[in-house]
Amino acid sequence: MLIKDILQQSQPSFSFEFFPPKTEAGWDSLFQTISDLTPLQPDSVSVTYGAGGSTRDLTHKLVTRITRETDVTVVAHLTCIGSTRDEIEAILQRYDDAGVHNILALRGDPPKGQTEWTATAGGFTFAADLVAFIKQKFPHFGIGVAGFPEGHCATPNRLQEIEHLKAKMDAGADYICTQLFFDNHDFYDFRDRCRLAGMEQPIIAGLMPVTSRQGMMRMADLAAGAHIPAPLLKSVLNCVNDHAVEKTGTHWLTEQVRDLINHEVDGIHFYTLNKSETTRKVFETLTLTEV
Repeated sequence: MLIKDILQQSQPSFSFEFFPPKTEAGWDSLFQTISDLTPLQPDSVSVTYGAGGSTRDLTHKLVTRITRETDVTVVAHLTCIGSTRDEIEAILQRYDDAGVHNILALRGDPPKGQTEWTATAGGFTFAADLVAFIKQKFPHFGIGVAGFPEGHCATPNRLQEIEHLKAKMDAGADYICTQLFFDNHDFYDFRDRCRLAGMEQPIIAGLMPVTSRQGMMRMADLAAGAHIPAPLLKSVLNCVNDHAVEKTGTHWLTEQVRDLINHEVDGIHFYTLNKSETTRKVFETLTLTEV
């Protein structure tokens, strides 16, 4: 099923994100996580694409395995960087042949060790170009794109940022899935600005739990940044260990989800970090399988 159809039938929708493991033990652990989360009846799951296209084959392997072994709709991430148009068309054809028809179209991050984003020769410069290409070559595919409630470091002009997002929607994208955020007011402001710009497509809120101080620092150091609200920061700094941090982060995430549902969010996307415990606790607390 296409994500745009799911969003019409199930609001809010709930989805999980995974990344391709690099070891056999990692694959075993991930599929245990998937097994733990399947009873929560997610509307879909997505699989990430490494910086610079570094996990291209592993992403395809994970996408096709989940499709083959579960009944869950899968969204495959696909980036502009590191691939020519012909290579991207071949990737899309492989997904089509495997029955995978949902793509999250992204510009992508530079390869590790490279700070500047450079278009691949014979490839695409912007995510909007990739969206248009998919729409032309595979019109039966569903396409999502990324949005940034807290802004994007590459586009400090927030008005221009919305223009870039609208270009992706005008090229044929069906919905927006946001980068992680911790303050729901940032999301509501972003949603309002999208509507003011004429974007009526569904907007899915992307959420990630804080489970350790080190993890929180990594989130704050992301390329797109991550605003850590003072109340959350204070609570984490008052924790005596990471077990307490995880409890604090789970509570914060639970209240974010509760508030988003009350404000009629189109969907919620959990960045699971390939773990199940925090997401399961949120679902159990809010009885989300009964929403």
